[in-house]
Amino acid sequence: MQWANSLLAVKVLGFLCANGRAMGGKAQVFITGATGFLGSAVARKLCRDGFAVRALVRPGSPRFHLDGLDLEFVGGDIRDAASVRRAMAGVRYAFHVAADYRLWARNRGEIFASNVEGTRIVMQEAKRAGCERVVYTSSVATIALRADGGPADESVPLSESQGIGAYKRSKIAAERLVETMVAEHALPAIIVNPSTPIGPRDVRPTPTGRIIVETARGRVPGFVDTGLNLVHVDDVADGHIAALNRGVIGERYILGGENVLLADMLADIARLAGAPRPRLRIPRAVAFAAACLAEAAAGLTGREPFITLDGIRLAEHRMFFTAAKAERDLGFRARPYREALADAIRWFRAAGYLDGTRGR
Repeated sequence: MQWANSLLAVKVLGFLCANGRAMGGKAQVFITGATGFLGSAVARKLCRDGFAVRALVRPGSPRFHLDGLDLEFVGGDIRDAASVRRAMAGVRYAFHVAADYRLWARNRGEIFASNVEGTRIVMQEAKRAGCERVVYTSSVATIALRADGGPADESVPLSESQGIGAYKRSKIAAERLVETMVAEHALPAIIVNPSTPIGPRDVRPTPTGRIIVETARGRVPGFVDTGLNLVHVDDVADGHIAALNRGVIGERYILGGENVLLADMLADIARLAGAPRPRLRIPRAVAFAAACLAEAAAGLTGREPFITLDGIRLAEHRMFFTAAKAERDLGFRARPYREALADAIRWFRAAGYLDGTRGR
């Protein structure tokens, strides 16, 4: 009887340990990109859901927007396998959120190094560490748009040769890499494809965040005829956790919100910020010429231009998507995009971006 009780105790203890709950413990989670816009939202959600979060961060990365979170910071870089291996020791789950989200760079090889080689290293080390599940943050940039302009779903992936610009091609290559590792090396990865996140804590800010800031400051006179899918960054973070809990290994899930014309988005920003509404519809030829000049100036200054050639090329099509699969399979839900805009403007104003005391 004593032997049976001891055996039962061992089994119970083993179960508790396997589930990260033994002796009041928490499931250990590794995350990249925690100092970035989307990564900070995912890290915040993980902490609030009771996980023990270990974040791989580069020295000098801003962390003020992570104040108050119970995070373990480990110095390193996703392009350095040794630092990733050290940071992943003993973790149960991994979230690879980090990405080089730039539509222009003096050295475009840097974008591929981070987005493709960095992804390869993180996935290999997650497999080596024995992670039970890995959530990889891809992008809707990897998904083919519909010819009729309707919302695209996960059914038609793009090849790298179909991508416009270094960022899009790198994300396509990275996603195909993850899919290959799932199929050939039993990597337990789930892929999520966020559309265009907006909201608070966009420190850098992202290209979309820069549009919000410049429009709110009254510095955007017009627009090109295009559209995009906008979603609150915190809803995308919720979708990451849902993918961890309910996603099928090897599947892709679009995490998106509302499809919005750029003209309507700018009008809403102006209304919320009390700024002049951009009314000038800019011909593509004019926008293309402006992007050429902006990139030429950026080549001299090193500062990322506000308008880029890749951005104009991407804007030739309305980038509309549907999150129906994630809604059905993950229980994903997105709030109205105007709430996300309001949260973004509120945060940018409080952080000094709208009066020019912070940011570009």
